[in-house]
Amino acid sequence: MLDVCLLGSGGMMPLPYRWLTALMVRYNGSSLLIDCGEGTQIAIKEKGWSFKPIDVICFTHYHGDHISGLPGLLLTMGNAERTEPLTLIGPKGLERVVNALRVIAPELPFPIVYKEINGAAEEFQLNGYRLKAFRVNHNVLCYGYTLELDRAGRFQVDRALALDIPKMYWNRLQKGETVTDGGKTYTPDMVLGTARKGIKLTYCTDTRPTQSIVDNAMHSDLFICEGMYGEKGKEAKAREYKHMTFCEAANLAKAAEVKELWLTHYSPSLTRPEEYMDDVRRIFPAAQAGKDRKSVELDFEKDEE
Repeated sequence: MLDVCLLGSGGMMPLPYRWLTALMVRYNGSSLLIDCGEGTQIAIKEKGWSFKPIDVICFTHYHGDHISGLPGLLLTMGNAERTEPLTLIGPKGLERVVNALRVIAPELPFPIVYKEINGAAEEFQLNGYRLKAFRVNHNVLCYGYTLELDRAGRFQVDRALALDIPKMYWNRLQKGETVTDGGKTYTPDMVLGTARKGIKLTYCTDTRPTQSIVDNAMHSDLFICEGMYGEKGKEAKAREYKHMTFCEAANLAKAAEVKELWLTHYSPSLTRPEEYMDDVRRIFPAAQAGKDRKSVELDFEKDEE
């Protein structure tokens, strides 16, 4: 199960009623943060979640509204006597940018592991899930992210018995381990059925519509996508500044056949996003206007009996 919280839904500048865009995902005792704009710490406290389990922070790009909250967060983690490593993932220039910000947070009691994204796409294996970064189209180098939890097939007791596999190894095989016993080797595929549907979450912001978004968001359980402009007549502005309108995000969700769409990263001038959702839902009915602290638990589908 994934706990997902859109900590903030604003773009460009924080507002009294809307923090800058940041997403936090919790899984199996660890937490992933995507983007860390000004006010992210307050958003986490308002949600009632903890900084301590955050072990991965990803950045879509290095504009201030997506990374300016990092020095303060690092200091808070350090003041909490954290010693566990923190992994940072982002576009080319990651370590240089973070070190520049760390002029005001120079001494930390924990190591930072830098993972710079190479090329148009790169996949990372982290804490039991797969995280894929894919390039999008903004006026600086920018990436979207897809997080996937795979789910193995059901354990086939009859196959395990027929192969005379000792029961002491069943649990390890079910967890995907290969077991060697003397001259015999037992592999998970010997006892597991066809892989079942997992969980997929896709997040992208600060971009024009691209085929890479459709391809990587395909069949996501939740697609969180920027909607900078909801008002009619803002299409030219969206193209000029490499952002998206609500309806463009809805068309991406429709093309990618996702289950649900949340809009985020609103322009500061867009005070009531819900007023523009009728047109969006005509394109993609399962669309919602994201808001600060909007949360959901994504779980595996129940097996058919």
